[in-house]
Amino acid sequence: MKFALIICTYMRPQPLLKLLQSVRAQTMYPNSILIIDGSTDIKTETILNKNNFENLSYYKVDESNRGLTKQRNYGINLVEDDTEIICFLDDDIILTPNYFEALIGTYKTKPNALAVGGYITNEIVWQKQNTTNNANYFYYDGWQRKEPLRFKIRRLFGVLPDVPPGFMPTFSNGRSVSFLPPSGKIYPVEQIMGGVSSYKKDVFNHLSFSTYFEGYGLYEDADFSLRLAKTGKLYINTAAQLAHYHDASGRPNKFNYGKMVIRNGWYVWRVKYPNPNLKARFKWHVTAILLIKLRFLNVITTSKRKEAFTESLGRIVGWWSLIFNAPKIQR
Repeated sequence: MKFALIICTYMRPQPLLKLLQSVRAQTMYPNSILIIDGSTDIKTETILNKNNFENLSYYKVDESNRGLTKQRNYGINLVEDDTEIICFLDDDIILTPNYFEALIGTYKTKPNALAVGGYITNEIVWQKQNTTNNANYFYYDGWQRKEPLRFKIRRLFGVLPDVPPGFMPTFSNGRSVSFLPPSGKIYPVEQIMGGVSSYKKDVFNHLSFSTYFEGYGLYEDADFSLRLAKTGKLYINTAAQLAHYHDASGRPNKFNYGKMVIRNGWYVWRVKYPNPNLKARFKWHVTAILLIKLRFLNVITTSKRKEAFTESLGRIVGWWSLIFNAPKIQR
């Protein structure tokens, strides 16, 4: 299958170079690589001029097209017509050598797939299940991982997710795809992470990434996935593995990030459930308040006290803003 890789980047020349070096080592190489650069300097362009990569095209966008969702839409319009699959990768990722072979192969295994996500291996420690009914662990498909504190607290208040990982409960705040184990299996989901994603090209004939998510674009991937899942099947292939290193450059300050967590989280919830019932609304707000309090607790439990404090303030401002200025859902 002919596939293109789009990498949207912003002020990260060195991480981008490392990613492209891991792309070069792939057992299956992209038919085209499009670098969509929103940087305000020339460092990314300079480093690409010094390093040659097969099938690579570089595009520098102006301010009107800067921002993750805008750059993705810009790149989609540049993909060749006979391309079957469009892949996206964040610019701070390193691929295992068979990533594309496993990812693209999923479309043959699951011919009904509209989208397939890859699997991040370096963020969570999983082990084969060797305990049972231990509240300190989360269990799934014969595997176990440590249960995060936020879910332990949510259990006490009766607001644990009631759907599998990768699906959104009626009150949102579900378990992400990081709660799927490294089993090598393919799992159905309705949310995939945009930075490790792929889509059949023809889905973009009727859908595009929402420009509501400006700049950093937190949860833009959830928005797109949820809208796409209403039309067909999405999967995660846990054999398509990579590492995500979360480079700090190009990220928003923690106050703005905290506001986005709340406001963008509310937005994607209403994309999936435009008219939630009273019980779901209550649970959403209970969960939001619990998570704000837990983030405030990090002021005394972590070394990054300032970051925890400013993000918590941002979350509070974001929560109150929903009362007076809730986001308008784009249909």
